[in-house]
Amino acid sequence: MDQHLFYYYFLPFISFFFFFFFLFILSKFLLQIPQIHKNVPPTPLSLPIIGHLHLIQDPLHRVLHTLSLKYGHAFILRFGSRPVLVLSSSSLVEECVTHINVLEYQPCGPYCSPLSRPVKHDYASMIAAHYGPYWRKLRHVTTIELFSIRRLNTYSVVRQDETRTLIKSLMFGILHNNFTRVGLRPRLQDMSFNIITRIVSGKRIFGLEVDDLMADLNFRQMIMDMFKARARYPDELLSFMQWINIDDMKKTLLRLKAKKDACSKDLLDEFWKKDGVSNKEMIDGILSLQESLHENYSDHILKGIMLTLLLVGTDSSAATIEWAMSLLLNHPHVFQKVRAEVEENIGQGHLIQENDLHKLKYLQNIVNETLRLYPATPLFVPHESSNECTIGGYHIPHGTMLFVNTWAIHRDPKVWDGPTRFRPERFEGLCSKGYDYMPFGIGKKQGLGTGLANRVVAMALGSLIQCFDWERVRERLVDLNEAKGLTIIKNEPLEAMCKARECMFNVLSKVLDDS
Repeated sequence: MDQHLFYYYFLPFISFFFFFFFLFILSKFLLQIPQIHKNVPPTPLSLPIIGHLHLIQDPLHRVLHTLSLKYGHAFILRFGSRPVLVLSSSSLVEECVTHINVLEYQPCGPYCSPLSRPVKHDYASMIAAHYGPYWRKLRHVTTIELFSIRRLNTYSVVRQDETRTLIKSLMFGILHNNFTRVGLRPRLQDMSFNIITRIVSGKRIFGLEVDDLMADLNFRQMIMDMFKARARYPDELLSFMQWINIDDMKKTLLRLKAKKDACSKDLLDEFWKKDGVSNKEMIDGILSLQESLHENYSDHILKGIMLTLLLVGTDSSAATIEWAMSLLLNHPHVFQKVRAEVEENIGQGHLIQENDLHKLKYLQNIVNETLRLYPATPLFVPHESSNECTIGGYHIPHGTMLFVNTWAIHRDPKVWDGPTRFRPERFEGLCSKGYDYMPFGIGKKQGLGTGLANRVVAMALGSLIQCFDWERVRERLVDLNEAKGLTIIKNEPLEAMCKARECMFNVLSKVLDDS
């Protein structure tokens, strides 16, 4: 009987143990970077097949920061068989950009998953495109035709109008000029969405004034689904997980692609029906390019540009304003200081205009400090080494993916005094912090919407400070925990006590009369 139990229970256990031991040894040869005669970055202990995927948790930037404290500012992870270099030092980032310049995003490389195509519009967008002639073409369109100073000035009326709409929505929600509890996140998101959609297409998408409620809801749902998909299915894991098809991943991404195609087709079809080009919306500028250079600007490329603007430019500004208001509510002395600056430079006779923003230096410091503590994208858009190179004295093989932990660099105690403190004064007299401060990325892949985002955030934040008094809902500080995902947003939507300022009644009455 004992022999029977041995054969049926113990031998399978021994076989199972040796099988996984064999996989572990095999992974050391197949998955680990060859270290013979090469100085490679340190790496944590990995598991067979999956590499370091067991270490990946939300929020990812905090996990990578914790690992950097143990393994240094440059270390290697493995996502399956994919090597990933993680950098948490501004000097190493500077070395990559200024001296090496070989870390380029290559979505069509051997590790690319076909499942990532739907969320990247088949790599037609500038964010996903590999650096080269096609990428330079997209860069020219977005930089010269869409985000030039002249174009940004053209859209100032849109930003001013949507800021007024934000103020009106708060006025309608306040009862009898008393402190009233209001939710800021949906109002800020509507404002941010409408600014982008009006700039791109000339149409408001969200709000009570929108005629087509179903179009409003459908577009909102598409945007939210896209953000959820980016958080659930990061591109870096798709190539490893595509054979598993977790949660019907492929069906989900293809369904989102169909929604995106339908949305962009509707925009193009509507504007092709127009008699002439008004040159007031981005889509007009894009279509005029297509008319003159059709072979260079196909409908597929134009859809990729438009959807990049809609998806990338809509949520980050709202999140930054929400973080800034949360920090101001937790630091009343900072709020009073910026309120005094607004009173001194703007007064109470009119709302803040965009041409007033250059007078509000401390307000801009608050925006900068908010982006330092809570950059919208805490990790750079992933890049890839196109050749073997050396970074920080370490050998980096061809095909290594690069993660730059902006969040960790912004909180480096060797660079920033009291890095976790909210102290806008640290930016006084500073024109640039170089590679120590990169909320919108840096180098060739730097975000093109920086100028637009700064204007939107500063205008909206300044108007909220100028027009309303604010208090916390409770005596305890506003919760600053982050939600799960690849972008930094508050876990709990911000709610605050709001009251219109008596000294601004005349101005606010005019705003309501214009509605």
